[in-house]
Amino acid sequence: MRNVLEYKGYLTKIIFSAEDNIVFGKVEGIKDLILFESNSTSDIECKFHDAVDEYLDFCRGISKNPDKQFRGSFNVRINTELHKDLVFYGIRENKSLNSVVESALNNFMNLIS
Repeated sequence: MRNVLEYKGYLTKIIFSAEDNIVFGKVEGIKDLILFESNSTSDIECKFHDAVDEYLDFCRGISKNPDKQFRGSFNVRINTELHKDLVFYGIRENKSLNSVVESALNNFMNLIS
């Protein structure tokens, strides 16, 4: 089952609410909170597209960049032994911990794409 949709470079994860008997999503990758919903799964993708298109039109109208800015900085919690191993690897290779982690993440992204 695929519950992630992509449109014009934006993503959403479709969620079912049994309590409300709806499917809904949140547009990811934008500065604002844009939610959409439907009573049926058959038109949820259309609702997502409409939400993105309307938001992009709104942003164009007020000359606003819609894209969320990613700073390139985030916290990651890992077990202490892995943390130590990464730091020691960096020391042996004359690399910072940030450089080691960035390289590992780049390698991971190359593997999955």
